[in-house]
Amino acid sequence: MPVHLSKPNHPIVGDRMIEGDGTSRDAWQNWQGLHDIPRLDMAKNFPPQQRVCVFAPHPDDEILGCGGLLQQLAANGNPINLVHVTNGTKSHPDSQLYPAQMLDTIRPQESLAALKVLGLSHQVTCIALELTDGDVFNQKYQFHKKLAAIIQPNDILVTPFMRDGHPDHEATGQVVAAFAKQHHLACYQVLIWAWHWAKPADSRIPWYCAVRVDLTPEQLQRKTQAIACFKSQITVDESTGNPPILSAQTIARISQPWEVYLYEPQP
Repeated sequence: MPVHLSKPNHPIVGDRMIEGDGTSRDAWQNWQGLHDIPRLDMAKNFPPQQRVCVFAPHPDDEILGCGGLLQQLAANGNPINLVHVTNGTKSHPDSQLYPAQMLDTIRPQESLAALKVLGLSHQVTCIALELTDGDVFNQKYQFHKKLAAIIQPNDILVTPFMRDGHPDHEATGQVVAAFAKQHHLACYQVLIWAWHWAKPADSRIPWYCAVRVDLTPEQLQRKTQAIACFKSQITVDESTGNPPILSAQTIARISQPWEVYLYEPQP
């Protein structure tokens, strides 16, 4: 999940910059407001046999954001479509170890390995849209057209928060949420990079419509093991000397016994 916000043609994300270590895991754990968020009622909000489409801007976002929810959906009997918007080919600029053409294969393979760790490899249908990594905003029209060929009436959509901070996440969230509104579909927006730049009680996040998915210790353990499958993202690039895309702080922050989704019922 690259965080190169200086590429040309990216919209300005303003005060949602992803830089430095970000807000600590402890700060989030100690915020009472997070503990007060209503718990998601799986049986009510995700009726068994109703299909769920999870959108990942890059292979790994589905695990970072939804590794717990995916396990609960499978146990609930929901068919799952995992849609990779891009293949994450630009996560390592100028790398000899991870050039774009290799990442085009490596990152989807890492995602499949992670799904296997979660025990979901035979319960998830993977779809690759193959939009250009780092340039999803400029491909929103093509993205919308592809959605029309994938989404069925009564699908439930899960996407990154439309103000998540990473341009590809925001573009994905905006396109999917707009499609859901147009077709009167339920849509859940998951916080991923928002945990980095936001602060407890941050007014830039609509906490009033937040719901929590609590993970069992076993589900959290499997999610953590699944994150470890993304070797390209969690190790130092020896060819450039660049640090891991996903720092230890980032992994610790996202490896909480909960996931938070923003959901407003369609009128």
